[in-house]
Amino acid sequence: MSKFQVFLIVLYLFFFGGVGGWVLELFFRRFFSGANPERKWLNPGFLFGPCLPLYGFGTVLLFILSELDHTLFGSFSGTFWYYPVMFVVMALAMTLLEYIVGLVSFKGFHLRLWDYSKLWGNIQGIICPLFTFFWGVLSLGYYFLLYPRLRKLVEWFVAHPLASFMVGVCFGIFLIDLCFSVHLGAVVQKKAAQIDKSVYDAIDVQKLWHKMQSRGGFFRFVSIKPLTERIDAFDEFLHRRPGGATTADKP
Repeated sequence: MSKFQVFLIVLYLFFFGGVGGWVLELFFRRFFSGANPERKWLNPGFLFGPCLPLYGFGTVLLFILSELDHTLFGSFSGTFWYYPVMFVVMALAMTLLEYIVGLVSFKGFHLRLWDYSKLWGNIQGIICPLFTFFWGVLSLGYYFLLYPRLRKLVEWFVAHPLASFMVGVCFGIFLIDLCFSVHLGAVVQKKAAQIDKSVYDAIDVQKLWHKMQSRGGFFRFVSIKPLTERIDAFDEFLHRRPGGATTADKP
């Protein structure tokens, strides 16, 4: 098998897991997530398309671990500890992957795609023991239910060049979606920073107003109205006075 075929298989596994994970998260957030009390259908991912890279990389990782199961866990073969050790290794591997993806999204893009900060034993709100257990359960479910069928699909995929072409098209769409989503995230972050600055500036002006109100002497302000009320009153005065601005004068 050539390196190019291996690359295509990795892409195939990535998209298979990414789309499957997107569907899984879609239903989880719709019916079970406490962060969605209104039970709305929400896009669970950062991308616009139906793909979650975390599950895509996770599928590739679990496929590799499943292929190497006898190599990695051969010393436990035929014993009680074979599947418990597999459970622990797969759960820890998926937790490590979750931590890396969460850290990159938070540090690199300033996005917190999930938050475990309220759960016991969490680390930076990115990983926690409860979801490590869930990863282990999903991993064993993958190994016993999906892996045998997925292996046959991979063999079929290698034998059909048209399937490789379709995966290439999906990869191109994924890259476009990724670039657009990252760009949009940067724009939103910039706008949010501007809004925060405006809010802080308004708070500073309000504090200055109260400070000047508290001073005695010649420069003490007569009005005790909040700054926002005075601005509204002044705007109303401009629109009421003769020759003042009218609705038609507004841009």
